[in-house]
Amino acid sequence: MRPITVAATQFACTWDLPKNADRAEALVRQAAGQGAQVVLIQELFAAPYFCIEEHPKYFDLAQPIDGHPLVSRFAALAKELGVVIPVSVFERAGQAFFNSVAMVDADGRVLGVYRKSHIPQGPGYEEKYYFSPGDTGFRVWDTAYGRIGVGICWDQWFPECARSMALQGAEVLMYPTAIGSEPPAPGYDSQPHWEMVQRGHAAANIMPVVASNRIGTEVAPDGREVTFYGSSFIADHAGQLVAKADRQAEGVVVHQFDLDAIAALRASWGLFRDRRPGLYRPVGTLDGTV
Repeated sequence: MRPITVAATQFACTWDLPKNADRAEALVRQAAGQGAQVVLIQELFAAPYFCIEEHPKYFDLAQPIDGHPLVSRFAALAKELGVVIPVSVFERAGQAFFNSVAMVDADGRVLGVYRKSHIPQGPGYEEKYYFSPGDTGFRVWDTAYGRIGVGICWDQWFPECARSMALQGAEVLMYPTAIGSEPPAPGYDSQPHWEMVQRGHAAANIMPVVASNRIGTEVAPDGREVTFYGSSFIADHAGQLVAKADRQAEGVVVHQFDLDAIAALRASWGLFRDRRPGLYRPVGTLDGTV
Protein backbone atom coordinates (compact mmCIF):
# COMPACT_ATOMS: atom_id res chain seq x y z
CA MET A 1 0.00 0.00 0.00
CA ARG A 2 1.27 3.48 -0.90
CA PRO A 3 -1.21 6.06 0.43
CA ILE A 4 -1.44 9.64 -0.77
CA THR A 5 -3.83 12.22 0.62
CA VAL A 6 -4.66 15.06 -1.76
CA ALA A 7 -6.61 18.27 -1.26
CA ALA A 8 -8.08 21.11 -3.30
CA THR A 9 -8.85 24.56 -1.94
CA GLN A 10 -11.11 27.36 -3.14
CA PHE A 11 -11.63 30.98 -2.11
CA ALA A 12 -12.50 34.42 -3.47
CA CYS A 13 -9.73 36.84 -4.44
CA THR A 14 -9.67 40.62 -4.00
CA TRP A 15 -7.23 43.46 -4.72
CA ASP A 16 -6.02 43.18 -1.14
CA LEU A 17 -3.11 41.06 -2.37
CA PRO A 18 -1.60 40.21 1.03
CA LYS A 19 -5.01 38.94 2.11
CA ASN A 20 -5.16 36.56 -0.88
CA ALA A 21 -1.85 35.00 0.09
CA ASP A 22 -2.97 34.80 3.72
CA ARG A 23 -6.22 33.05 2.72
CA ALA A 24 -4.33 30.56 0.57
CA GLU A 25 -1.90 29.82 3.40
CA ALA A 26 -4.73 29.37 5.90
CA LEU A 27 -6.44 26.87 3.61
CA VAL A 28 -3.19 24.96 3.01
CA ARG A 29 -2.79 24.74 6.77
CA GLN A 30 -6.39 23.57 7.12
CA ALA A 31 -5.84 20.88 4.48
CA ALA A 32 -2.61 19.73 6.10
CA GLY A 33 -4.44 19.57 9.42
CA GLN A 34 -6.85 17.13 7.76
CA GLY A 35 -3.96 14.94 6.66
CA ALA A 36 -3.36 16.29 3.16
CA GLN A 37 0.11 15.66 1.72
CA VAL A 38 -0.42 17.42 -1.63
CA VAL A 39 -2.48 20.62 -1.64
CA LEU A 40 -3.71 22.29 -4.83
CA ILE A 41 -4.45 26.03 -4.80
CA GLN A 42 -6.47 27.69 -7.57
CA GLU A 43 -4.99 29.34 -10.65
CA LEU A 44 -3.37 32.80 -10.28
CA PHE A 45 -4.53 33.09 -6.67
CA ALA A 46 -2.30 36.08 -5.89
CA ALA A 47 -4.84 38.51 -7.36
CA PRO A 48 -8.26 38.76 -8.95
CA TYR A 49 -8.48 37.15 -12.39
CA PHE A 50 -7.12 40.15 -14.30
CA CYS A 51 -7.70 38.46 -17.68
CA ILE A 52 -11.39 39.43 -17.73
CA GLU A 53 -10.33 42.46 -19.81
CA GLU A 54 -7.17 43.69 -21.52
CA HIS A 55 -5.28 46.29 -19.48
CA PRO A 56 -1.51 46.78 -19.80
CA LYS A 57 -1.16 47.79 -16.14
CA TYR A 58 -1.62 44.16 -15.11
CA PHE A 59 1.70 43.16 -16.66
CA ASP A 60 3.20 44.76 -13.56
CA LEU A 61 1.90 41.77 -11.56
CA ALA A 62 4.35 39.42 -13.30
CA GLN A 63 7.64 38.48 -11.65
CA PRO A 64 10.48 36.03 -12.39
CA ILE A 65 10.25 32.61 -10.76
CA ASP A 66 13.68 32.99 -9.16
CA GLY A 67 13.10 35.07 -6.06
CA HIS A 68 9.34 35.23 -6.61
CA PRO A 69 7.92 36.23 -3.20
CA LEU A 70 4.84 34.01 -3.51
CA VAL A 71 6.91 30.97 -4.49
CA SER A 72 9.33 31.65 -1.65
CA ARG A 73 6.52 32.02 0.86
CA PHE A 74 4.79 28.79 -0.13
CA ALA A 75 8.09 26.92 -0.38
CA ALA A 76 8.72 27.81 3.26
CA LEU A 77 5.17 26.73 4.12
CA ALA A 78 5.59 23.43 2.26
CA LYS A 79 8.77 22.71 4.21
CA GLU A 80 7.17 23.64 7.53
CA LEU A 81 4.11 21.42 6.97
CA GLY A 82 5.80 18.66 4.95
CA VAL A 83 3.37 19.04 2.06
CA VAL A 84 3.69 19.36 -1.72
CA ILE A 85 2.25 22.59 -3.19
CA PRO A 86 1.94 23.48 -6.89
CA VAL A 87 2.15 27.30 -6.78
CA SER A 88 0.38 29.14 -9.62
CA VAL A 89 1.97 32.48 -10.58
CA PHE A 90 2.11 35.10 -13.33
CA GLU A 91 5.69 34.66 -14.53
CA ARG A 92 7.91 37.15 -16.30
CA ALA A 93 10.90 35.68 -18.16
CA GLY A 94 12.84 38.40 -19.93
CA GLN A 95 10.32 40.01 -22.28
CA ALA A 96 7.98 36.99 -22.17
CA PHE A 97 5.02 36.43 -19.85
CA PHE A 98 3.66 33.03 -18.85
CA ASN A 99 0.88 31.53 -16.75
CA SER A 100 3.02 29.14 -14.73
CA VAL A 101 3.13 26.66 -11.87
CA ALA A 102 6.19 26.19 -9.68
CA MET A 103 6.13 22.68 -8.23
CA VAL A 104 7.27 22.82 -4.60
CA ASP A 105 8.16 19.55 -2.89
CA ALA A 106 7.55 18.72 0.75
CA ASP A 107 11.07 19.82 1.72
CA GLY A 108 10.55 23.26 0.21
CA ARG A 109 12.57 22.64 -2.95
CA VAL A 110 11.23 24.01 -6.23
CA LEU A 111 11.36 20.96 -8.50
CA GLY A 112 10.66 22.91 -11.68
CA VAL A 113 8.18 25.05 -13.57
CA TYR A 114 5.34 24.25 -15.94
CA ARG A 115 4.10 26.97 -18.29
CA LYS A 116 0.48 26.75 -19.45
CA SER A 117 0.37 25.27 -22.94
CA HIS A 118 -3.15 26.08 -24.13
CA ILE A 119 -4.06 29.76 -23.88
CA PRO A 120 -7.76 30.70 -24.22
CA GLN A 121 -9.12 33.89 -25.73
CA GLY A 122 -12.68 35.14 -25.43
CA PRO A 123 -14.83 37.69 -23.59
CA GLY A 124 -14.06 37.35 -19.90
CA TYR A 125 -11.00 35.19 -20.55
CA GLU A 126 -8.59 37.42 -22.53
CA GLU A 127 -5.50 35.34 -21.80
CA LYS A 128 -3.74 35.62 -25.16
CA TYR A 129 -3.24 39.31 -24.40
CA TYR A 130 -1.23 38.45 -21.29
CA PHE A 131 0.40 35.05 -21.80
CA SER A 132 2.62 33.42 -24.40
CA PRO A 133 1.95 29.71 -25.03
CA GLY A 134 4.07 27.67 -22.64
CA ASP A 135 7.38 26.29 -23.89
CA THR A 136 8.11 23.69 -21.19
CA GLY A 137 6.05 20.85 -22.61
CA PHE A 138 3.89 18.87 -20.24
CA ARG A 139 5.62 18.14 -16.95
CA VAL A 140 5.49 15.42 -14.31
CA TRP A 141 7.41 15.55 -11.05
CA ASP A 142 8.63 12.93 -8.57
CA THR A 143 7.50 14.40 -5.26
CA ALA A 144 7.78 13.08 -1.73
CA TYR A 145 4.39 11.39 -2.08
CA GLY A 146 4.11 10.33 -5.72
CA ARG A 147 4.47 11.42 -9.35
CA ILE A 148 2.30 14.48 -9.92
CA GLY A 149 1.33 15.97 -13.28
CA VAL A 150 -0.04 19.52 -13.43
CA GLY A 151 -1.99 21.23 -16.21
CA ILE A 152 -3.43 24.73 -15.89
CA CYS A 153 -7.11 25.58 -16.48
CA TRP A 154 -7.66 25.57 -20.28
CA ASP A 155 -5.21 22.64 -20.46
CA GLN A 156 -7.86 20.58 -18.71
CA TRP A 157 -10.05 20.49 -21.82
CA PHE A 158 -7.40 18.68 -23.87
CA PRO A 159 -7.11 14.89 -23.54
CA GLU A 160 -3.67 15.08 -25.16
CA CYS A 161 -2.37 16.97 -22.13
CA ALA A 162 -3.69 14.43 -19.64
CA ARG A 163 -2.48 11.47 -21.70
CA SER A 164 0.97 13.01 -22.15
CA MET A 165 1.35 13.36 -18.40
CA ALA A 166 0.08 9.82 -17.87
CA LEU A 167 2.61 8.48 -20.38
CA GLN A 168 5.37 10.27 -18.44
CA GLY A 169 4.37 8.27 -15.39
CA ALA A 170 2.00 10.62 -13.58
CA GLU A 171 0.04 8.97 -10.78
CA VAL A 172 -2.21 11.96 -10.01
CA LEU A 173 -3.29 14.77 -12.34
CA MET A 174 -3.91 18.26 -10.95
CA TYR A 175 -5.51 21.32 -12.55
CA PRO A 176 -5.54 24.76 -10.91
CA THR A 177 -8.37 26.71 -12.52
CA ALA A 178 -10.16 30.06 -12.85
CA ILE A 179 -13.47 29.53 -14.63
CA GLY A 180 -17.02 30.72 -14.24
CA SER A 181 -19.72 32.55 -16.13
CA GLU A 182 -19.51 33.57 -19.80
CA PRO A 183 -20.19 37.32 -20.25
CA PRO A 184 -21.65 36.93 -23.79
CA ALA A 185 -23.94 34.10 -22.63
CA PRO A 186 -25.11 34.83 -19.08
CA GLY A 187 -27.52 31.89 -19.11
CA TYR A 188 -24.87 29.33 -20.00
CA ASP A 189 -23.36 27.21 -17.23
CA SER A 190 -20.21 25.33 -18.22
CA GLN A 191 -19.68 23.77 -14.79
CA PRO A 192 -21.10 20.31 -15.59
CA HIS A 193 -19.05 20.14 -18.81
CA TRP A 194 -15.92 21.41 -17.03
CA GLU A 195 -16.26 18.75 -14.37
CA MET A 196 -17.14 15.91 -16.73
CA VAL A 197 -14.23 16.41 -19.11
CA GLN A 198 -11.76 16.16 -16.23
CA ARG A 199 -13.49 13.13 -14.78
CA GLY A 200 -13.08 11.62 -18.24
CA HIS A 201 -9.30 12.16 -18.00
CA ALA A 202 -9.32 10.29 -14.69
CA ALA A 203 -11.25 7.37 -16.17
CA ALA A 204 -9.33 7.24 -19.47
CA ASN A 205 -5.95 7.21 -17.71
CA ILE A 206 -7.02 5.32 -14.57
CA MET A 207 -5.66 7.86 -12.12
CA PRO A 208 -7.13 10.46 -9.76
CA VAL A 209 -7.76 14.03 -10.89
CA VAL A 210 -7.81 17.05 -8.56
CA ALA A 211 -9.25 20.40 -9.71
CA SER A 212 -9.19 23.68 -7.77
CA ASN A 213 -11.31 26.66 -8.85
CA ARG A 214 -11.97 30.11 -7.38
CA ILE A 215 -15.28 31.50 -6.16
CA GLY A 216 -16.91 34.92 -6.10
CA THR A 217 -17.87 37.61 -8.61
CA GLU A 218 -15.08 39.78 -9.97
CA VAL A 219 -15.69 43.04 -11.85
CA ALA A 220 -13.04 44.37 -14.26
CA PRO A 221 -12.32 48.12 -14.64
CA ASP A 222 -14.57 48.59 -17.68
CA GLY A 223 -17.48 46.80 -16.01
CA ARG A 224 -17.31 43.27 -17.41
CA GLU A 225 -17.80 40.69 -14.68
CA VAL A 226 -17.33 36.97 -14.19
CA THR A 227 -18.85 34.86 -11.41
CA PHE A 228 -16.56 31.93 -10.68
CA TYR A 229 -18.38 28.74 -9.83
CA GLY A 230 -16.04 26.96 -7.43
CA SER A 231 -17.05 23.29 -7.43
CA SER A 232 -13.45 22.20 -6.77
CA PHE A 233 -13.36 18.43 -6.72
CA ILE A 234 -11.42 15.19 -6.48
CA ALA A 235 -12.25 12.32 -8.83
CA ASP A 236 -10.98 8.79 -8.37
CA HIS A 237 -9.25 6.60 -10.97
CA ALA A 238 -12.63 5.57 -12.41
CA GLY A 239 -13.77 9.18 -12.80
CA GLN A 240 -16.17 9.02 -9.88
CA LEU A 241 -16.46 12.02 -7.57
CA VAL A 242 -15.09 11.32 -4.10
CA ALA A 243 -15.08 14.92 -2.82
CA LYS A 244 -16.59 18.15 -4.11
CA ALA A 245 -16.98 21.71 -2.84
CA ASP A 246 -20.03 23.83 -3.58
CA ARG A 247 -20.23 26.80 -5.93
CA GLN A 248 -19.97 29.62 -3.39
CA ALA A 249 -18.30 28.60 -0.14
CA GLU A 250 -14.62 28.90 0.70
CA GLY A 251 -13.13 25.62 1.80
CA VAL A 252 -11.07 22.50 1.36
CA VAL A 253 -11.83 19.01 0.03
CA VAL A 254 -9.58 16.06 0.94
CA HIS A 255 -9.32 12.41 -0.05
CA GLN A 256 -6.85 9.54 0.33
CA PHE A 257 -5.86 7.07 -2.41
CA ASP A 258 -3.68 3.96 -2.54
CA LEU A 259 -1.32 4.59 -5.45
CA ASP A 260 -0.06 0.99 -5.53
CA ALA A 261 -3.59 -0.42 -5.84
CA ILE A 262 -4.44 2.06 -8.59
CA ALA A 263 -1.17 1.27 -10.43
CA ALA A 264 -1.97 -2.44 -10.34
CA LEU A 265 -5.46 -1.84 -11.73
CA ARG A 266 -4.09 0.48 -14.43
CA ALA A 267 -1.58 -2.17 -15.52
CA SER A 268 -4.27 -4.87 -15.59
CA TRP A 269 -6.40 -2.85 -18.02
CA GLY A 270 -3.64 -2.67 -20.62
CA LEU A 271 -4.65 0.77 -21.85
CA PHE A 272 -1.08 1.87 -22.42
CA ARG A 273 -0.04 -1.52 -23.77
CA ASP A 274 -2.73 -1.40 -26.45
CA ARG A 275 -2.09 2.14 -27.64
CA ARG A 276 -1.33 2.55 -31.37
CA PRO A 277 0.78 5.73 -31.60
CA GLY A 278 1.49 5.14 -35.29
CA LEU A 279 -2.21 5.59 -36.04
CA TYR A 280 -2.52 8.89 -34.20
CA ARG A 281 -0.75 11.07 -36.75
CA PRO A 282 -3.83 13.31 -37.28
CA VAL A 283 -3.49 14.38 -33.64
CA GLY A 284 -0.11 15.90 -34.51
CA THR A 285 -1.69 18.25 -37.06
CA LEU A 286 -4.08 21.19 -36.81
CA ASP A 287 -6.41 20.13 -39.60
CA GLY A 288 -6.29 16.34 -39.30
CA THR A 289 -4.54 15.94 -42.64
CA VAL A 290 -1.51 13.61 -42.73
